[in-house]
Amino acid sequence: MYSMNNATNAREAVIERFRDLNTQGCFVLPNPWDIGTAVYLQHLGFKALATTSAGFAFSRGRPDGGVPLDAMLTHIREVVAATSLPVTADFLNGFADTPDRVAENVASCVATGVAGLSIEDSTGRTDQPLYEKKLALERITAARRAIDDLGSGVILTARCESFLVRQERPLQVALDRLVAYAEAGADCLYAPGVTERDEITQIVKAVAPRPVNVLVTGFNAQLSLAQLADLGVRRISVGSGLALAAWGSFIRAARKIADEGDFTLLGDGAKSVELNSLFAARD
Repeated sequence: MYSMNNATNAREAVIERFRDLNTQGCFVLPNPWDIGTAVYLQHLGFKALATTSAGFAFSRGRPDGGVPLDAMLTHIREVVAATSLPVTADFLNGFADTPDRVAENVASCVATGVAGLSIEDSTGRTDQPLYEKKLALERITAARRAIDDLGSGVILTARCESFLVRQERPLQVALDRLVAYAEAGADCLYAPGVTERDEITQIVKAVAPRPVNVLVTGFNAQLSLAQLADLGVRRISVGSGLALAAWGSFIRAARKIADEGDFTLLGDGAKSVELNSLFAARD
């Protein structure tokens, strides 16, 4: 019988694998948005996965940030259970403003079996798009405390959203905050939206030796894995990129049918025989 001790040991091994990945080299952390895409990404040989809040929200007919905490925790738990790979959770702002609530929700996220999670400093409000720095630091400290109190070893990624919210002087804001977040206990640092090589290099140097995650999107997709590795980047994620690519194909085919009665784009789809074979092997 598979004992609780065996389950605990297996989970600790997965977290340790994720920690090892973050300490050397550079790896791609693709973002599935459901069980099927998680299984397929493992099939392709990726070493770890990250959830995407936007990708999952779109699959539920909701905007990014529009999925409630309980639904997000269920989703994260399903992705973790679907694969033997380490999974890090896009946990938005921790689903709370206050540090105490952030800590409580982080503990719930850790309970899903993740190997890592990220907390961002975006408020979701137009009048004040970023939390005031002191509060933002308290929130990272609270997340760190929650993880440490559980003795889980889960990797905490702190995100500065200055580029995404179009903050004035976004690089300077990101450098200042990411250094402070590292000092507050973040294991990995992340400024989604940074695209210029020099800016990426500055972030990497500012928080060294802690690893830096870079988001690759349509705006900086010209940067290759090798080029980002040369800049000192440890992790590359694609956020909602894969989900948007799938939505793009769906929308183009659906519009062609609706507007022209033309079904030809259906011929560009995935082959059901391949997916049936892959998913049948899980039974």
